[in-house]
Amino acid sequence: MQDLVQSLQGAESTFYYVFLSVFRYVAPALAFLILFRAVKPLLFFRRAPEIWAWLTMADGTKLPITHWENVIGRSKSCDVVLDVPTISRNHCVLTRYDDGSWTIRDTESSGGLFINGKRKSIWALQPEDVIEIGGVKMTLQPITQRQEERLAQLRGRAGSFGSSLINVLLLTIFQVLCCLGFLLSRQKDVQSVLVGIGGIMVVQWLLLLFYFCIRRTSFEVETIAFFISTMGMAAIAAVVPGEASKQFLSIIMGICAFLGIGWALRDLERAKKLRWLAAVAGIGFLLITLVFGTEINGAKNWLKFGSFSIQPSELSKVCFVFVGASTMDRILTKRNLIGFIAYSVAICGCLALMNDFGTALIFFCAFLVIAYMRSGSVGTIALACTSLGFAGVVALKIAPHAMQRFSSWRHIWESPLSSGYQQTRALMCMAAGGLFGLGAGQGYMKNVFAADSDMVVATITEEWGLLMVVMIILSIVALGVFVVRSAAVGRSSFYTIGACTAASILLLQTILNALGTVDVLPLTGVTFPFLSNGGSSMIGAWGLLAFIKAGDTRQNASFAVRLQKKGGREDE
Repeated sequence: MQDLVQSLQGAESTFYYVFLSVFRYVAPALAFLILFRAVKPLLFFRRAPEIWAWLTMADGTKLPITHWENVIGRSKSCDVVLDVPTISRNHCVLTRYDDGSWTIRDTESSGGLFINGKRKSIWALQPEDVIEIGGVKMTLQPITQRQEERLAQLRGRAGSFGSSLINVLLLTIFQVLCCLGFLLSRQKDVQSVLVGIGGIMVVQWLLLLFYFCIRRTSFEVETIAFFISTMGMAAIAAVVPGEASKQFLSIIMGICAFLGIGWALRDLERAKKLRWLAAVAGIGFLLITLVFGTEINGAKNWLKFGSFSIQPSELSKVCFVFVGASTMDRILTKRNLIGFIAYSVAICGCLALMNDFGTALIFFCAFLVIAYMRSGSVGTIALACTSLGFAGVVALKIAPHAMQRFSSWRHIWESPLSSGYQQTRALMCMAAGGLFGLGAGQGYMKNVFAADSDMVVATITEEWGLLMVVMIILSIVALGVFVVRSAAVGRSSFYTIGACTAASILLLQTILNALGTVDVLPLTGVTFPFLSNGGSSMIGAWGLLAFIKAGDTRQNASFAVRLQKKGGREDE
């Protein structure tokens, strides 16, 4: 009997090593197929501009209105450019609502806004109203119901539900193989790992079924998020397998935030009202952390409740994007613009006081994206960057924690056993992993501090290969490219700016984390979206993904866009 048991154990061990050897090469190939199928529709979709109305000038010239929120003025960055000296750079904002009505609002211009000869600050437009700005008269001619239905037919379509079904099926096969690999490895807490990866499988199918019920066929950005989350769970399985269940709960909470924000964005008027709540929550999270937070690794950015801890700054990112993407006509006025700048300074100031300079940099870059998309002024951005440089020098002088990280930057091999320990080990482990990796759970990186969070790129590279990490990074880049392509035909500035800012944050986090690991940039402690272990980071990443989803202009793609009834059936 003992001989039989030994034979079975030997056979199991042999099968495991054969499986591991084969899966090392199958995994990147299957990952490429999944990500290629998910990314391709995001990069190659038809993006014809939609015309929602015409501005008819006194001489009969017609100017197309291609968005729901349009700045009219002399500046070249305006949606409707009127190169007349008497018109202000940003003179007024023309806004369309869900019911098809239009309003026009003065943005504190020098010449004012006149409707039918009377000065107005805001006005609900009727087809016969005569608009006058800077002495230039015009009328608004909205498109008809039939023309609007024609727009829906011409809009670029999202992938079919069948294609999304195949993507999720391929991802499920990949996840099952991952589970099998960890099960055969006989490592500790394997049950928690199986619950984590198995839970992701169940949740992704439930979300796809929910999309089917609400007649949304696009599942590309969600497929990318679920794939990267699966790889993050694989890193946790190798480093701290006991935390897999906790990370799965964070994914559940993140998806709830994703759907909740999507619901809020379905109605722009509701979103405008919620921006005040988001503003209070964003600064409130940081103030509470500043007072009651716990300092970990030099940064006071954690709130601890017994064994449970959160990083509120991750949640503040979502609130900041929500506030920054508020309607264009409000932030173009000087008072509201100054208010937003003050809010941004307060956010970054709180983070600086907490010594969380990596997150402060992310918030500042998000502010730059919003400021540029609002103003289009390169000079304003240059001034802001100069101010950042000055603030950065001051921060390095007064914060020894930040100065220590900068002092070891590009000098990690001079102190491989102290300040350069993490990155030197990361580089060696990444070199050992090569293109295809050593296999799940077979790496040394799990013995290095923060191998599942700050240094997660090294862990994935060592065990799953450089090809896998490159594909993960490129999939995040693809989300950014998709947002830029969608922005050109975006309906509302709320969706466009929200999506661009969210994508910028995800890209910047990816760059800081990946390049910090290999010592190209200083190590900032910024997490990798969806990949790093951390509940707050996961919830924040899914929250930001909701803005990207809302910016999707393809037909039957975004849950933030209401379906339009047509002949008894619903169409977008």
